[in-house]
Formats: sequence, structure tokens, C-alpha cells
Amino acid sequence: MNQEIIDEIKNQDYSSITSTIENFLEEQMEKNHAEGLILGLSGGIDSAVLAYICKRKFANKTTALIMPDTAITPKTETDDALKMISLTGIQYKLLDINPIVNEYSMYLEPNERAKGNLRARVRTNILYYYANAKNYLVLGSSDKSEYLIGYFTKFGDGASDITPIVSLYKLQVREIAKYLGVPENVILKKSSPHLWKDHEAENELGISYEEVDSILYCLFEKKLSTEDTQKTTGIEMSTIEKIQELNKNSEHKRLPAQKPDRDSR
Repeated sequence: MNQEIIDEIKNQDYSSITSTIENFLEEQMEKNHAEGLILGLSGGIDSAVLAYICKRKFANKTTALIMPDTAITPKTETDDALKMISLTGIQYKLLDINPIVNEYSMYLEPNERAKGNLRARVRTNILYYYANAKNYLVLGSSDKSEYLIGYFTKFGDGASDITPIVSLYKLQVREIAKYLGVPENVILKKSSPHLWKDHEAENELGISYEEVDSILYCLFEKKLSTEDTQKTTGIEMSTIEKIQELNKNSEHKRLPAQKPDRDSR
């Protein structure tokens, strides 16, 4: 890998970026006449960054929902989420979604991957329940890396009213987390949506985020061809093509529901 590309991705003005996000949140609340903000807090870095941004100006208008499935979510994740609540001072609710998932499972054919995505959609249902009840906006925690390769559940963690950090690559999320004072163990831990037991993002993808971000940055920011991306990053062409394929195959996740074009008759 090319360290210069990684450094170029990381070296940003995180004070300015934070201010931009704060202003965006304020504008969206005013525009939508919302009383506050709500997010799912998992113990991972993306939702941690959201919590730490919210606590700076909106601590009394933010609620975090911690929603483990205690059958598969490591206790350490819930502990980290609760630790961040104590450090940020934002309001929270702790809800075990295991009974809900089990109730669904009584009526469904067994499929572990589909059940994992069901967990993400159950969490989103609960977020929108409280958002509806409190007139809050739901914050999405997807970063740019995961958004571009489709590493999110459609109508699950991919569903939200606003996406404050979707313009930041994963490596940039780690850097802004340092700026915001997110605990080091949260910054350093392996990313995981915890949709099934021992679920880790990089293991599932088979690619490190350093590689993912280097490829995406060259393809989408520098507008390089796959050949030039390979020369610039030093990453194998098969890995670059895999990222391209993930981006292409997940396009439907980033688009509104499609409809027939009546004008094409």
C-alpha cells in the first residue's frame, strides 16, 4: 500500500469538519421542526463519533438507544456504549432486542444472514418509534467507505433521516474520533455491525479498511482508472476489482425505489 495516499486521506481539518457537521445538525433540526436527535449507539466507532459530536451542542436534545441482541452481542460492546454515555452525558435507553428477534424467528424459515439483517431492521424500527414519539430526527451512522461498498443493511442501519458522517472515509472517522476524544479502545477495536456471532467487518470483506479507503479514494476522489489506482496504491488488481464490484452491486441500496419509465414506450 501507498502510505502517502493513506496520509492524504487522513490529513484533514477535523475542527472545521466538526463545525460543519454541528451546523448541519442545527440546520436540519430547524428545517424539519424537530425537537432533538436520536441514534443507535453500538459501542463501535461510527456511532461513537455521532454521540461525541452531539454532546458538544445538543447533549440535552440527544437520545442514544443501546440495542444489543444479548444472544450474540459481546458484553464488551454494551459496556463500551454505556461508558460513552457516562462520558458524554447524553440521555439513553438500553433495550435487549433478543426477545423481539426470537419472536420473529418463530414464524420465519431459518437463515442466519437474513436473521442478521433482521436485527439491523429491528433496531431501526425501534429508533423510528422513539423518533416518532419525541419528534426527533434519526441519525444514520454510515461512513463513506461503507456507503460506497454497500456495507450496510437496506432499511436497517442504512435507514435514517440524516447522515452526518457519510462524507468521511473510515480512516477519517478514526481521526475525527481522536479529535473528539473518543476512548482509544473504541478507536482501535475491529469494526463490526454484530449481526451474528463473531462478526467482524474486515474478516467478512476480506480487505482491510486501509485498502478499502485507498482504492475508493483513488477511484472516487482522484477519478483514477483501475489501472492507475493499482499503480498508485500498489494494491492487487483483484482487490480493486472486488471493491468496484461491491460498489456496482450495491447501487440499489443507495437509490430510491425504482419505477418503470412510461416515456420509454
